[in-house]
Amino acid sequence: MVFVNNVYFKKINSYNETENISSSAKELLKKIVSEEKIKLEKNIPLKVHFGEKGNETFIHPKNFEGIIDYLKSKKTKPFFTDTNVLYKGERTFSDTHIKIAKEHGFTQIPIKIADGDHGEKYKEIKISEVNPKHFQKCNIGKEISMAKQMIVIAHFKGHILAGYGGAIKQLSMGCAARSGKLAMHSNAKPILNSLTCKKCHTCTKHCPKDALVIDTLVPHIDYNKCIGCAMCIAVCPFGVITPNWISTLPNNFLEKLVEYAFAAQKGKKVIYFNFVFNLTKNCDCEGKKMKPIAKDVGILAGTDPVALDKAALDLIRKQEGKKVFAGDYALDYAQKIGLGKKEYKLIEI
Repeated sequence: MVFVNNVYFKKINSYNETENISSSAKELLKKIVSEEKIKLEKNIPLKVHFGEKGNETFIHPKNFEGIIDYLKSKKTKPFFTDTNVLYKGERTFSDTHIKIAKEHGFTQIPIKIADGDHGEKYKEIKISEVNPKHFQKCNIGKEISMAKQMIVIAHFKGHILAGYGGAIKQLSMGCAARSGKLAMHSNAKPILNSLTCKKCHTCTKHCPKDALVIDTLVPHIDYNKCIGCAMCIAVCPFGVITPNWISTLPNNFLEKLVEYAFAAQKGKKVIYFNFVFNLTKNCDCEGKKMKPIAKDVGILAGTDPVALDKAALDLIRKQEGKKVFAGDYALDYAQKIGLGKKEYKLIEI
């Protein structure tokens, strides 16, 4: 008999229904704890994305109040956590990272940046037992690595390199220390079209390694400096910088994401949420206003990140009648190394 994971689902048609979203998330968490017989630990990090400065479509923390209230009623001590980013921005260092988090409303519970002031605090997690293609060890933010349990709250939406970002990406890129993020991006270096470059210098203002050479006859990227963080792709207002898909074949970036996701959850009993609202083409690291490209779906929750992401993709595609986001290969590789299973039973509440 094939074991099938339960994915609990609450359909909500609009992100504007904040009270409904909050109470539904609480109901889903209560259901999972009861049905899956999960013992809640005393201290529980809530892995979230605080949203970059200027971003307006990240999931606002008011939507998490039901989850927080439930955890507090069970005498636990929840706290928000995230790791610092590679690119230049408000979330590069812990002090400004926490500052923008509070400005975005994340004030209900304490905030702890998992990898220290600038990515220096981490633990190497061995994953050699799953025969990984890329990493034998992964550098996971220390605060996360020390936790016995975690609740991963993902905003399901698009992503420039991964196709989509959900539970798996929130585990991997979201829990990796800066050195881990660098390792995952190492072969995902972009291409700059020198013929259409407007020399506006938007990219140079955001590149963490000054790898963009713009004031020259032929604008280009210095690949000796480039770390592949993809921020230049995100911020270019004219779309002249694009992913080099050839350099990432065969799906190296997705495989690396999955291996880091495995490391982040190893030895923990994790509860996952996918908030399938504000379905933008790109992720919340972009510090600008973005428009959704698909209708809101609702909230998914469960204990298997692979099943959860597969269910989210299925629901979006069923609702829209087309394939909205790519990245399915990540699910195949995740199942292969034992992160989870694609088969699931959808339980609507």
